[in-house]
Amino acid sequence: MTAITANATAGARTSSRGRGWKRYRAGTFYLFISPWMFGFVLLTFAPIVYALAVSFTNYDGASPLWRFVGFSNYVEIFTESPDVWASLLRTFGYTILVVPLSVAGGLVLAILVNRRIRARGVVRAIFFVPSVVPVVAVAIMWRLIFNRDAGLLNGILAIFGIHPVTWLADPYAFYALLIMTLWGLGGGMIISLAALQDVPAELEEAARLDGAGTWRTIWNVTVPLISPMLYFQVITGIIASLQVLVQPLLLAETSTVSQSSNVPTSSTMYMVEVYNEFFFNHRFGFGSAMLWIFFVIVLSLTLILQRASRRFVFYQVDTDVDEK
Repeated sequence: MTAITANATAGARTSSRGRGWKRYRAGTFYLFISPWMFGFVLLTFAPIVYALAVSFTNYDGASPLWRFVGFSNYVEIFTESPDVWASLLRTFGYTILVVPLSVAGGLVLAILVNRRIRARGVVRAIFFVPSVVPVVAVAIMWRLIFNRDAGLLNGILAIFGIHPVTWLADPYAFYALLIMTLWGLGGGMIISLAALQDVPAELEEAARLDGAGTWRTIWNVTVPLISPMLYFQVITGIIASLQVLVQPLLLAETSTVSQSSNVPTSSTMYMVEVYNEFFFNHRFGFGSAMLWIFFVIVLSLTLILQRASRRFVFYQVDTDVDEK
C-alpha cells in the first residue's frame, strides 16, 4: 500500500512538472511570436477587413459622398468586366511558366555549384548577384537591353540577320517580362543549395553502388529528401507570381509609375488592373472587390496545394525532440 502511494505521488509530481514545462514552452512561443502577431493584425488583417467593407461601397478615395452599393461591384466584375478576367488568365499563364522554370532552374544551378569545382564561391556569387539587385535597377537594365534601336538583344539578333523586335510593346512585352523575372534564379539556387548540403552523402553513395546513374540518384534520392524545400519554393513562387505588379509597371515604355496605364496589354497582370482601378479610375470600391476575389482564389489554390502536398512532400521528423 505504501509503495502504491509513493508511486502515485511520484507520478503526480512528474505530471505537474510536465504541465509546467508545457506552459513554459507555450509562454515562450507566444512571447516570441507576439511582435509578428501585432504586425499581422495591424498591417494585414485590419486592411483586409477594411477592404472588405470598402468593396460594398462606391468610395473613390477622396469624396465623402460615398454610399453603400451592396454586391454591385462584385456583380459588375462577374458580368461586365472581360478585361479583369483576361488579366487573371494572363496572370495564371505567367505563373504557370515562371514557377516551374524558376524552381527547376534554381535546383539545376544548385546541383552544379554544389560540386567540387574551382572557384566555387565565385561561381555561386555570380549566380546570386541578380537576386540582390534592387528591382528598379533590374528594370532599368533590362529596359536598356530590350531597347528597340540601341538595345543589346536586338544587336545580337542583327548579327543573325533578324529584324529589330519591339520587346517592350505588344505582343512581345509578356516575353520581356518573363525573361526579366527568370533572370533572378539566384534566390532559388541559394535555398536549394542549403537543402542539398543537408542530404546525407551515404544515401547517394549507396544509390550509386546499387547501379543508379547521376540523374536517377537525383530524382529518387535527392529530390525526395529536399521536397519540403521545393514545396516551399513552389508555394511562395505561386503567390509572388500571382501578385506581380512592380515589374510590369517598371518595364513599361513610360519610366514613371504615374504613367502606368501605358503598360502593354500582354503584360497587364491582374494586380496592374487593380492598380489602375485604384489610382487612375479612382474606384476604390471596385478595386477592393477585385482584391477580395483574388484573395479567395489565391487562398483556395494554396489550400488545395497544401492538401495535395501530402502525396509528394517527404518530411523527416526528429523523434528525439518529441520524446523530450
